[in-house]
Amino acid sequence: MAIDDLLDEHEQSERVRSWLRNNGAGLIGGVALGLAVIFGWQWWQKDRQQSSEQANQAYEKAVASIAGTDLKKAEASVASLNGKQGVYADLAALRLAKAQVDGGQRDAAIATLRAIKPEPALQPVVQQRLARLLIDAGKHDEALRLIGDAKDSASLVIRGDAYAAAGKQAEAREAYTSALTGLDVASPLRRLVELKLADVGGTPPKSGDSV
Repeated sequence: MAIDDLLDEHEQSERVRSWLRNNGAGLIGGVALGLAVIFGWQWWQKDRQQSSEQANQAYEKAVASIAGTDLKKAEASVASLNGKQGVYADLAALRLAKAQVDGGQRDAAIATLRAIKPEPALQPVVQQRLARLLIDAGKHDEALRLIGDAKDSASLVIRGDAYAAAGKQAEAREAYTSALTGLDVASPLRRLVELKLADVGGTPPKSGDSV
């Protein structure tokens, strides 16, 4: 091997050692960070899976409790989910509220629905069910505030129901008529809304007429 080659190899090795002295800490830190991210992701995935399984088990337990005859026990079971199990808690509370209504406990169902802090996807369902119960309880104004300015057909029907229950037939007719614009002719709900509209002095459109 030529002297020049030995010098080149020596110079190269010195450059490598110099680079490692200057950048070694950063290199090691980068590797450590990369490993931390990988292991952290794996831990998070495993923890998430375990949490989901636990939430599902808690939900099934609550549903079984709701199916029983002791609604007080069911209330406690559902309450234990709140703030911990996300959408599972919301779904369990909706089931409990229905069981309470079926059991003649309207006010308890209202309290159950009020306590829900729903996921965005479930919020309209919770609001609509609560509004219907509030109308049944004679709290028309509160039901109207809850529905707000929602324009979907279900909300418009509820708004019409609130106005009708409050004796405001003109407002009820307007709400029902607006609801019909968003309902297909074949919709089972359409016939019911037409009956409601007629009940408050409105004239349901004939088939093929625009609303």
